[in-house]
Amino acid sequence: MVSSVERSERTVPDDGETVENSDGIAEFYSAVGKLVKLYRERAGITQRQLAERIGYSEDMVGLIERGKRTPRIEFLTVVDPIVDAGGALTVVADDVMKAKVRVSERHPAFSKAFTAEEAKALEIHDYSTMVIPGLLQTEAYIRALYEMRRPLLSPEKIDEWVEARLARQEILTRWPLPVVTWVIDESVLRRPLGGWDVHTEQLQHLLKMGQMRGPELQVMPLDRLTHAGMGGSFILLTPNGREQMGYVAAQHVNRLVTDPVEVRNMAARYSSIRAQALSLRESLALIEQILGER
Repeated sequence: MVSSVERSERTVPDDGETVENSDGIAEFYSAVGKLVKLYRERAGITQRQLAERIGYSEDMVGLIERGKRTPRIEFLTVVDPIVDAGGALTVVADDVMKAKVRVSERHPAFSKAFTAEEAKALEIHDYSTMVIPGLLQTEAYIRALYEMRRPLLSPEKIDEWVEARLARQEILTRWPLPVVTWVIDESVLRRPLGGWDVHTEQLQHLLKMGQMRGPELQVMPLDRLTHAGMGGSFILLTPNGREQMGYVAAQHVNRLVTDPVEVRNMAARYSSIRAQALSLRESLALIEQILGER
């Protein structure tokens, strides 16, 4: 029987940085991964067997053991008794948390693991309920979002994070383009974050992006009586040669979702959301209408 802890692990297999981006912490995570592998092999347990017992994918266990993903504290505390580590993995869990804090202080909260996957994805599908999707944000809009963050960010950190987010948008300039769709809640289009000048520029940018050949932009109107997306924002990615994965972020907590059942549920939900949303033409007309109301 799968415990509640194990069930939660299936939907949050990675909430940290891609280790190669962790500025000097890579060696520490590599050592932790080697320790996990050592105890697992001593216990005579395969990666697949361990993955099945804790609700992770076999691929994710391998990434952690190779030091390519930061291990979650819950991962270490659950795995410790399974591999008879005698508390060794639990002991280092506190140091893993401290390392994660140091990394988060130097990088945007946007998961490095996610951005690494996004940069090479074949498909990107984004449903947004609070802000304009990152790939569609103007520089002024991005800056406004970071300036309103609490606790306050330093001007230097804001500049760094604005540049990082703009760099992500290069995905839309390469060829061939990935398959990209966005569904934005109408409330986002009516929320003038950063002021009316910033908001107007952002809406005009959406009109321009909506006319691109390939990507598809839709709006979920406020007057819908049924709405499949009330659970909040999420993103679906399809990496090259790998299974589709999901991504969710709330209160600056970022999580990749790789469990096949959970990802299928997210994909089905996104299909319903797109069916309930306005068409591309209707969506652009609504954006123009909102612009004209100001």
